[in-house]
Amino acid sequence: MPHLSVEHLTREKREHALYKKITTIGASEDNDICCVGFEIEPAHAVIYLEGDGFQIEPVSRRGEVYLNGKRIKKKSLLAHHDALRLGLVEAQFSLYDASPKVVSASEDDDVLSAFRMLRKLAGDLSQDYTVGELLDHVMDDVVDLVSADKGFLIIIENGKPSVKVARNLNQETLLDAHGQISDSIVEHVLQMKEPLIVSDALHDSQFNASLSVVNLRLCSIMCLPLLDRGRLIGIVYVGNDNVVNLFQPRHLEVLKIFGSQIALILANAILVDDLTIRNRSLESELEALKFGNVIGNCFAMREVFHTVEKVAATDVTVLIEGETGTGKELIAHELHRRSNRARGPFIDINCGAIPGSLLESELFGHVRGAFTGAIQTKPGKFQQANGGTLFLDEIGEMPQELQVKLLRVLQERRVMKVGAGVSEEVDIRIVAATNKRLEQEVSEGRFREDLFYRLNVISLKLPPLRERGDDVLLIAGHLLERYAKDLNMPPKVLSPEAVIAVRKYTWPGNIRQLENRLKKGLILSERGMIGPEDLDLMPEVLRAVVPLAEAKEEFQRRYINEILELNNGNRTKAARDLGVDPRTIFRHLEKENER
Repeated sequence: MPHLSVEHLTREKREHALYKKITTIGASEDNDICCVGFEIEPAHAVIYLEGDGFQIEPVSRRGEVYLNGKRIKKKSLLAHHDALRLGLVEAQFSLYDASPKVVSASEDDDVLSAFRMLRKLAGDLSQDYTVGELLDHVMDDVVDLVSADKGFLIIIENGKPSVKVARNLNQETLLDAHGQISDSIVEHVLQMKEPLIVSDALHDSQFNASLSVVNLRLCSIMCLPLLDRGRLIGIVYVGNDNVVNLFQPRHLEVLKIFGSQIALILANAILVDDLTIRNRSLESELEALKFGNVIGNCFAMREVFHTVEKVAATDVTVLIEGETGTGKELIAHELHRRSNRARGPFIDINCGAIPGSLLESELFGHVRGAFTGAIQTKPGKFQQANGGTLFLDEIGEMPQELQVKLLRVLQERRVMKVGAGVSEEVDIRIVAATNKRLEQEVSEGRFREDLFYRLNVISLKLPPLRERGDDVLLIAGHLLERYAKDLNMPPKVLSPEAVIAVRKYTWPGNIRQLENRLKKGLILSERGMIGPEDLDLMPEVLRAVVPLAEAKEEFQRRYINEILELNNGNRTKAARDLGVDPRTIFRHLEKENER
C-alpha cells in the first residue's frame, strides 16, 4: 500500500499508510499524520489521491515543503521513493509496501500495473456503465493482473453463493460457471472469511479428495472474501488449470486492492436494489392509499377522506382549515371531482393575493366604464363558476367591506357586477379555505361572525405534515418519481439516512417545503440516492447537545429562515407573520451573510 515514511525528531521512523483521498499533515493532533517538531505548522501540508496518482501541496505560507531538495509552493506529483522535507522533518514517499527483500522487477511491474488499472477503474466508475458491465471490466483486469485463465465473482443471495460474473482470459463470459469452480474451496472461504491460496489443488491434502477438484483437475486457485462492514457479501475466485504454484502472496495483495473496490461496487448495488424493491413496494402501496391526487394513510387524513366522500355529492358549503402547504386546494378539487358538478368549471381565487380595491371586480365582475380602465364588461369568478364550484382560497384575508357583499351573495345566490344596476343569478357551490383560525379572527373582530357561520357548514381540518407519520415518506416517493419525469432525469431514491431525516424533520412549511427540498436534492445529488445533506436536513436531525441559550438562538435563526422561505424571501411579510419589527429581519440577514 502507498505510504509515507516519516523520521521524527527522536530519529524514530514511522510509516503512515496513504489510503484516503485527502491526508493532512501538521503539528495539530487533528491531522492524519501528526508531526510535532521545529518549523511544523499546525496545518502544514496535504497529500491528495487523484486520478494521476498522489500529489502533495503546502497549505501554510510559513510551512516549508521540499520535494527532492527543491521547495514547492503548489500541488506537485509524487513519485516512488521521492524525498520530502517538511520544516525540519524528513520523509520518504513509497508507492508500495517496503519489504526486507529486494523487490524484483516483476513485483514492481505487478504493483504499478495494479495502480494503472485502479486508475482505469476510477475512470470506468464515472462512465454510464451498468453494474454488470462494470463488474465484467473489473474481473477482466483481475484475471489479467494475476495471470489466471478464469475468474469468478460469487455473491451471497439469500444466504447461498451464486456466480454473478464468470470471465476467461479472452474477456469472454464463461458458460456453465457453477460447473467450473470448486464447491469445497468456496465453502471453506465462506466459513473462514479469510483469503486462501491453493498452489496445487490435485495434491493439496485438504482439498484433493473433493470431487470438484478431481473432476475439474484444478491446479492453482486463489480466493478472496468480500466484506462490507464485516458482513460477507461475496467472493472473488480466480484459477489457472495449467500451472501449479502460480499464485504468490504478492498476487493476493494485488487481489486485495481490487477486492475492496469490488466490495464497494457490490455493496452499493445491493443497497440500490433493496431501495428499488422497497420503492416499487411503496408505489403499489401508494396507489392503494391515494385519494384522487391526495396521498395519505394517517388517521386524520382518513377522516378527511371519509367526510369528503359523504359531502361531495351535496351542494353544502365547505370550509377547509389547515396550515400553509397542507394541500387544501387538492381537497377542494376532490370535492368538485366527486360532486354532481364535476362536468362544470372549477374556478379558484386567492383572496389574499389580490388588493382589496381589485378583489371586488375579480369576484363579481364589472361593466364597461365602472371605473378607470374598465374598457369592457367583464364577468367575475362567480359568473365563471356558474354550474360548477368556486374555491375561495385564503378567505381569512378578505377585507371586511367585501365580507358583507360575499355574505349577501351566499344568502341570495345572486351577484351584481361593479357598476351594474341589476343582479344575476348564479348556480355555484362554495368551497373556502384558510390557514387562519377563523373563530379567533371572529373573536378579535377581523372576520364577520355571520359570514363565518355561513361558510362553516361543513368543516375539514387538514393536519400538518409533522403529525401525519409515515405519510411524509409516501408523499416524498411520489414527488421524486414525478419530478424525475418532469425534469427528464433518471429516477432517484432517498438513502436510508435521508429516510430517517425526512421522517424526523418537523416540516414547518409542510408539503410545499417538502416539494422544494426534494427538487433541490434531485437536481444537486450526484449519486443514485439522495442523502440528508442534499435536502439540507443534517443540522436539524443530527443535533448535538448544546447550552440552552445557544439552542434557542439556533432555533430562532432556523425558524426565521423557514418563514422567509415560505414568503419567498419577502422580508416585510416575514416580519408581519413573526410579529416583529422588519429591522429584526434585516439584522438577522446581516448575520446570515457573515456566517
